[in-house]
Amino acid sequence: MALTTFNPRSFDLSDTYAFTGTVSGTNVGGGNLVKISEQTASASSSISFTSGIDSTYRTYCFRFNDIHSSNDNVYFRFQGSTNGGSSYGVTTTTTHFKAYQSESATNPTLAYQTADDLAQSTSYINLAQGMGTDNDQQTSGELWLFNPSSTTYVKHFMARMANYQTSDYAQDLYTAGYLNTTSAINAIDFEMGIGNIDDGTITMYGIA
Repeated sequence: MALTTFNPRSFDLSDTYAFTGTVSGTNVGGGNLVKISEQTASASSSISFTSGIDSTYRTYCFRFNDIHSSNDNVYFRFQGSTNGGSSYGVTTTTTHFKAYQSESATNPTLAYQTADDLAQSTSYINLAQGMGTDNDQQTSGELWLFNPSSTTYVKHFMARMANYQTSDYAQDLYTAGYLNTTSAINAIDFEMGIGNIDDGTITMYGIA
């Protein structure tokens, strides 16, 4: 049986994030990231997306660019809502691990973060930790939310963040889990554990 040949030049990663290539003549497109909305923080207590999360798309992506904290050593985190943002605190179970390395190269580590996961909790879900106030201490990354409008299944999500931590560590952070509700998730809120989101942009996309 012949093996499928992969041609990397067949993929068009344009500024619309379109995935339009082919693999051995089979179209694997239909994965366009469609920009729905974007918000820029300015000493914001939180950033909420209360519209645009509906049955139009089965998958949503939130992209974070240069999220900066007003306080040292805090978390960047999120939660979901089933009532359009009137309240947040859906019961959630998560897992969280990270790789990190200091600028002095003295402590390279890959570790599961027991203190940063949740087990049937209504708390906010940690995405990045150890946020700092220096101008070079910010975080970027993305969060994927799957089928939030389902009224049959729980809502899975996964996130990956790159973080320059307050003690001068580079961190690669992974979070995954599920919002344990069969009600539709129709709003998402982002915040710092303490203080404000000083700066940064969050963009929400739907996957066509």
